[in-house]
Amino acid sequence: MSAPQKSDRKALGRLSLPERNFVADALRTETVGGMLLLVAAIAAVVWANVPALSHSYETVLDVHLGPGALGLNLSLEHWAADGLLAIFFFVAGIELKRELVAGDLRDPKAAALPVVAAVCGMAAPALVYTLVNVVGDGSMDGWAVPTATDIAFALAVLAVIGTSLPGALRAFLLTLAVVDDLLAILIIAVFFTDDLNFAALGGAVLGLAVFWLLLRKNVRGWYVYVPLALVIWGLMYNSGIHATIAGVAMGLMLRCSRRDGEELSPGEHIEHLVRPLSAGFAVPLFALFSAGVVVSGGALGDVFRQPETLGVLLGLVVGKAVGIFGGTWLTARFTRASLSDELAWPDVFAVASLAGIGFTVSLLIGELAFSGDPLLTDEVKAAVLIGSLIAAVFSGVLLKIRNAKYRALWEAEERDEDLDGVPDIYEVGDPAYHLRMAAIHERKAAEHRRLAEVAGGEGGEGERPA
Repeated sequence: MSAPQKSDRKALGRLSLPERNFVADALRTETVGGMLLLVAAIAAVVWANVPALSHSYETVLDVHLGPGALGLNLSLEHWAADGLLAIFFFVAGIELKRELVAGDLRDPKAAALPVVAAVCGMAAPALVYTLVNVVGDGSMDGWAVPTATDIAFALAVLAVIGTSLPGALRAFLLTLAVVDDLLAILIIAVFFTDDLNFAALGGAVLGLAVFWLLLRKNVRGWYVYVPLALVIWGLMYNSGIHATIAGVAMGLMLRCSRRDGEELSPGEHIEHLVRPLSAGFAVPLFALFSAGVVVSGGALGDVFRQPETLGVLLGLVVGKAVGIFGGTWLTARFTRASLSDELAWPDVFAVASLAGIGFTVSLLIGELAFSGDPLLTDEVKAAVLIGSLIAAVFSGVLLKIRNAKYRALWEAEERDEDLDGVPDIYEVGDPAYHLRMAAIHERKAAEHRRLAEVAGGEGGEGERPA
């Protein structure tokens, strides 16, 4: 007796209705945040390069605030990188938890595609950086810089070029970024941890245990959790582990599965409240304090000559595109998953190229990797900016070529002729939907007949003799 054949699955097929609604809401906020991020990055570059303003930029970055007795007398630049980005990683932790319990990552078969694509999309840039620096005899410290994708910046590019990507590709990009963020967090925790202060680390772990216990006991009130979160963050910072790890740890503890009678789980509710703060304030302010690199003809030339900066640039532009596309193709090839009939492999390559925009986390890792060399840190930041710009332009051209096809798919997904708030494409098999549509068509036909009769009556009266 022959073995049963595995049924084909559609990779990047249509989303379920709940997942479609969640993705649409999340990406709407990220798109607005991405536009603010873009404005903040441009403002930082202008501020740092206008002769009359550049000195003030350095002065502002070096302003120190916070209680020195608690080890938290930090510059504004450090507050942005260690404090504000903790909010960003808190949201990333909630996103990851939701994906694991209710999203694509819950199903191992569905999770294989974005997970393998994300892993390959981080391994390939690291490999490109390593090869460039082996050949050029450069520093290996920056291997992790080009591994991260900035979802907000990527969506801002989509908003600027006016491309209406279908839901499946947008969801793929979002899920890819969630897994990407998780791997970036692990890289930061493992490779960029200073000498550990075990007393502070123990206090942070104890604080996280209290945080988890309060959640399990259904204790409510921001006035309980916000002060506790600040204490945990402060202890984590003093422990030597990057403070953003505290944010993702607390995000992962929130419950993201819905119980009977709940429209939103606590995690989804908190994410809905905090995401605008992260996308609209924390990340743009971090960009303002981190993206201000001096750009001159010599500095731009150095980006293409130094192995460290060239490795970062090629890692983002080439490594990301090849890694994500290759991982997606291999997954489809060896899991017998076929690409959705509505899409083509060039679409996947265009989105993979878009993922080469590695702004926020890449800048953060660049600061950590070359913290002992301020000049090289700025040059690596310049490489991140230039690489992200090239990736944005290249992917924008590829996406524009298929924009008419994307718009048709998007309009089909969004069409709601019966005006019940649910796209028609999700109701095709519902008898009630067909009854509603029949009633709508009958009303339209009756209205057309009435208008025709009125027009005919008026025409008849006009033909009577005086």
